Order: sequence, then structure tokens, then C-alpha cells
Amino acid sequence: MKVDQDKLLKKIAKLESMCDQLQAEMKYLDQLLVKVGFEEGLKTLKAAAIELIDKKRPPGEEL
Repeated sequence: MKVDQDKLLKKIAKLESMCDQLQAEMKYLDQLLVKVGFEEGLKTLKAAAIELIDKKRPPGEEL
């Protein structure tokens, strides 16, 4: 049972590390997007992408 607990703790630590890395990367990407003109970073990029997709989508087709 101790081995299972150790494995789970290692997995948790690995997942926490991955989460930290992803959060740092998202923050960096958000900052870059603001610098290139997306006023609210990822939020603005997402809205622009959805708008472009909507313009190209045939009427009645969903995202």
C-alpha cells in the first residue's frame, strides 16, 4: 500500500509541475499577444478567431 501511495504522490507532483509550466506558458503567450496588438491577449485572440470562423461558416452550421 505504501508503494501505491508513493506512486500517487509522484504522479501528483508531476501533474503539479506540468500545470505550473502550462500556466507560465499561457501567461507568456498572453503577454506576447498584448504586445502585438491583441488588447486583452488570449481573450481578444479567441474572440477574433471565433469571428473569423463565423464569417467563413455557411449559414446554419455550428462551431
